[in-house]
Amino acid sequence: MNRENDRVSELSWWRGLRPVAGVLVLVLAGCSHGTQAGGKATVIHGKNGITLPPPPAAAIVPVTDDYHGEKVVDNYRWLEDGNSPQTRAWIDAQMKYTDDYLRQVKNRPEIAASLKKLLDVDSYGTPMERSGRYFFMKRLAGQNQASLYMRTKWNGEDKLLLDVTKLSKDQNTSVTIESIASSGKLIAYGERSGGADEQSIHVLDVATEKDLPDVLPPARYDVAFDHEAKGFYYSRFTHEGTNVYYHRLGTPVDKDAFVFGKTFNGQALGELDLMSVSVTENGHYLVVSVSHGVPATRDGILVKDLRKPDAPFVPVIYGIEAHAQLATMGDRFFLLTNYEAPNSRVVEVTPGEAPDAWKTVVPAGGEVIDQFSIVGGQMFLRRLHDVKTETTSYSLDGKQTGSIDYPGIGAGTGLSGRSTGKEGFYSFQSFTQPPTIYHYETGPHKSAVFAASKAPFDSSQYEIHQVFYHSKDGTRVPMFIAGKKGLKQDGSARLLLTAYGGFDVDMLPTWSTSFAWWMEQGGFVALPNLRGGEEYGEAWHKAAMFEKKQNVFDDFFAAAHYLIDNHYTTSERLAIAGASNGGLLMGAAMTQHPELFGAIWCGYPLLDMLRYQNFLFGRLWTTEYGSSENPQQFDYLSRYSPYQNVKPGTKFPAIMFFSGDSDTRVAPLHARKMTALVQAENGGDRPILLHYTTTGGHSAGVSLQQSIADSSDELAFLWNETSVQ
Repeated sequence: MNRENDRVSELSWWRGLRPVAGVLVLVLAGCSHGTQAGGKATVIHGKNGITLPPPPAAAIVPVTDDYHGEKVVDNYRWLEDGNSPQTRAWIDAQMKYTDDYLRQVKNRPEIAASLKKLLDVDSYGTPMERSGRYFFMKRLAGQNQASLYMRTKWNGEDKLLLDVTKLSKDQNTSVTIESIASSGKLIAYGERSGGADEQSIHVLDVATEKDLPDVLPPARYDVAFDHEAKGFYYSRFTHEGTNVYYHRLGTPVDKDAFVFGKTFNGQALGELDLMSVSVTENGHYLVVSVSHGVPATRDGILVKDLRKPDAPFVPVIYGIEAHAQLATMGDRFFLLTNYEAPNSRVVEVTPGEAPDAWKTVVPAGGEVIDQFSIVGGQMFLRRLHDVKTETTSYSLDGKQTGSIDYPGIGAGTGLSGRSTGKEGFYSFQSFTQPPTIYHYETGPHKSAVFAASKAPFDSSQYEIHQVFYHSKDGTRVPMFIAGKKGLKQDGSARLLLTAYGGFDVDMLPTWSTSFAWWMEQGGFVALPNLRGGEEYGEAWHKAAMFEKKQNVFDDFFAAAHYLIDNHYTTSERLAIAGASNGGLLMGAAMTQHPELFGAIWCGYPLLDMLRYQNFLFGRLWTTEYGSSENPQQFDYLSRYSPYQNVKPGTKFPAIMFFSGDSDTRVAPLHARKMTALVQAENGGDRPILLHYTTTGGHSAGVSLQQSIADSSDELAFLWNETSVQ
């Protein structure tokens, strides 16, 4: 639903478990409209008079796995093969079935038209300044993709450098800025198709507005120009692990020099060790960040003095169970770290020295520091005060120098910019306010608008507030709620509830056109800050990892009860939506408490938690969830894994699973298998649908037209199925 909040790089995969049996029991291309065995519904009823035949049945082909002596049967293992003729035929039948439903939603065209008005406006990305030039992405109203622009003054005229709309006929090719040369003369940009994570890397000559012949083929990269822009460093992820290379411009890519990887200090670096690269602003040091797993259980930062060709990599922080972010000022190194500081502190360090030699510059306090930068010779720290953003500036010796004032409850970013410059940029947005990007002068601490969304939404008619409720174990959990001013709490309003709860990600009340549309129709929207995120530091995250994952689900169910008990809505009028790790949350909701909800949208989900690590990049997520190969971890995974906990005869609420072939992060097989299973075991007559696309994927990048179509389908389903008849 609110996929712009899906800010997590959840990567991984694994060895498959060997099936011990596989017998074809039933093959059906469709089904009759008569009475089904077991008393199952012969007519599926959506709200507002929508009717459907029973869904296309899936063949039952039992495969039994042995997990530490416990037998587990999987009836739909065959749907894991997304390329087989049987799977493609089943997908086609499901897509037609979903289309049959959506065609009956009378206000679907009006929803699409409303979303188009909200989305089809000029939109800007945050600028990056290099040598007096300001580079940013911008999507013009009427265009499907954001293109690359430049200004010679921060408040000057926009100049188009790269028209992304001309890169593909279907408008599903998108671009991101990966690195800009310090001279501002070259830009390395990533080009991806649809929503895939993989991208090719290209180099744009700003003067000629043409690409150089240097191209890296599609993969997962991080890129950083050297100081003279003679070439660039890049990390490339593979199943064997991540390595760092150097590409000199004008030379063959297959001749790129290996720089770092495989081992460090005699220890092997494997597939769980992800790397990113940067070059310090003065060009003196190459920085390689090594994070173990997603989320990282430890962050390592290594530096190499580029002025000395044979200089080794020296650790700034390494081998410590802690998180760290690096910022530099000249040859001075500063870390934001939670080492011996649960809410994080800023320390000045010398590469190679032990932590007991670190100098604390800004000590930890009562609020979590989650963003850190050095701009204009000052440190800017963003804190979360009960999930409300506050940014304060400090001198490099830790004295407070100013603050950024945000206009209310919402999501304000920290400041981005150059350490030696005099300016930076930040943004603010909320459920009730579209994004605004600000230019900030670090000397006088003065803000001015760089770009503001002109979405036709009257923010003055809406309000957002924060409440706190108690979870099952008594934990106090915050939640943001928004809606029209004066909207009655009498249980008559529909409410759209979304959440995430994992991977150390803080969920802030950011702008969402889906939320805006929902509120315009007279509904409430809500976002609880479940355990598993970063809202209250690493302890909040760890309270929902591994065997404690049930805490996330309990926090979510408690949020639903709070909203119902306080008459914001009723179970029948409560719609919930979540994607990725939030899709796992939706799976837990439908299997543990289906009676609480009227409709569920489950996007790009993880659902088979006994096998997730076998596919794509699931292996990296074992640092969050664990793995069924471990006996103790199998025990708790099997207790909550949605796919293994579907109870026959359950009266499910209306459910729409959402996935597609281009999701190269979370394997779409999860949505396919769960759709087949829930449809087969549904003891009620509410619609169970699979919305499947061949163009969209996990990452952003699909065309505006496709995004509007997908979002209008989601909202049409959720709004219709929370009607009261």
